[in-house]
Amino acid sequence: MTRFRSALAPLAIALIGLTAAPHPALAAWQEQPATAAASCAQPVRGVTTDARLTSLFTNYGNDNSRLDDWTGADGTYSLRLPSGQELWVFSDTFLGQVNPDGSRPPVVEEGGTTVFLNNSFAVERGGRLSTIHDGTARKPTAVMPPRDANHWFWAGDATLASGIVEVTYQEYERYGTGAWDWRWHRNVVARFLPGRLEQPISVHDLPSGHAVAWASGMLKDGGYTYVYGVEDLGSAKYMHLARVRGQSLLGDWEFRTAGGTWSPNEADSARMMTGVANEYSVSKVGSGYVLITHDTTVALNPNIVAYFSCSPAGPFTGKQHVYTTPETSGNIFTYNAHAHPEVDGDGLVVSYNVNSFVNTDHYHDVSIYRPRFLDVSFG
Repeated sequence: MTRFRSALAPLAIALIGLTAAPHPALAAWQEQPATAAASCAQPVRGVTTDARLTSLFTNYGNDNSRLDDWTGADGTYSLRLPSGQELWVFSDTFLGQVNPDGSRPPVVEEGGTTVFLNNSFAVERGGRLSTIHDGTARKPTAVMPPRDANHWFWAGDATLASGIVEVTYQEYERYGTGAWDWRWHRNVVARFLPGRLEQPISVHDLPSGHAVAWASGMLKDGGYTYVYGVEDLGSAKYMHLARVRGQSLLGDWEFRTAGGTWSPNEADSARMMTGVANEYSVSKVGSGYVLITHDTTVALNPNIVAYFSCSPAGPFTGKQHVYTTPETSGNIFTYNAHAHPEVDGDGLVVSYNVNSFVNTDHYHDVSIYRPRFLDVSFG
């Protein structure tokens, strides 16, 4: 089984979530009446396709002027660089050519010419994209390199700290030969110079002792960087929350407890709510905060939903339907919707990923494995 099949295909299944009832260990304060949170809720007023971003990635992905650049990926985090350029952060990524019929060659590991990396960047400059990878044009490698053939990194959210780009990654490891013989191992943060994004200048461990993958999303607010995570049990996914004073993730972490306080001990991190995806976001909208996520309370759910709070620490209530992804059908599914509040759009820009349970679908149709973008308005 190739690395492509051992990484991309199981990830597709792992990120979906199955039907699950709320766990009795959810934080007690989260289950109390939340009239204050409801007062900050705003109705979803409208949702449209973001035509600019959709065409930007479609045209770039189909362009064969270079053959070591992006033709599809998932993850799709973003960060505004000090230069004003937009950094797009991806996990599993295809590089190479697109055929006239909209197909791509198989990956190199299967005898084709398409390069498959577990992470990459793209930088948007003046409405144009360019791919960032390490290695060479003839032999590209990931910007966050694995330690060996049995480990790889998928990206989480990113932040800017005193001009340094900090990107979170979750390391996964393979422990056998079966399709499901892999698991989350640890969280790290890689620091990059904005002008030299091909490889990190340093990599640092993040809290990893209690099976929470940090950071599904991040938010800077009130002098803190809030770091949202997920405890993924397959059939249930739980939100966890930490914070760091200031901008850098290298500071001292505090974890939200079941009593609604903060503790320096990761073991005190509480399950805040269920139904979130592996990637989600919390953004400031008006006087409140909106949580955007795929709804994982139902298996293979095509629905993107929003919750609201008056605080970045929740509770998040007032669940509203945002969008039903039209791509979901047969082998095709969607996952990991989250917002990009720093990206210009007609409302809050939200992306989601599209994938297939059948690997060869990614060869026959390059449009499957590319992000979609929405503009969501509230009020």
